Amino acid sequence: MAIVYLPYKLRHFSMGSNVIDVNGKNLKELINNLENLFPGIKLELVENNKLKPGLSAVIDGRTTRLGLIHKLKEDSEVHFLPAIAGG
Repeated sequence: MAIVYLPYKLRHFSMGSNVIDVNGKNLKELINNLENLFPGIKLELVENNKLKPGLSAVIDGRTTRLGLIHKLKEDSEVHFLPAIAGG
């Protein structure tokens, strides 16, 4: 199972837990499985079949450029992070 780290903003879905074990062959399947566990969380993560604007997924220490089709290993670590902007 992949280890998913939820940002503070999404922890209310998981009763405050910031780390969740979830199955998924790719990021899309993982998010769908998260939705099964925590109804409503997908709306916070996905828009128009893409990660929501302003949200990044860091998988095994690297920001994904493949989006929802990014393949996961059984022991992948997935972090959902709000994008940081400024100047």
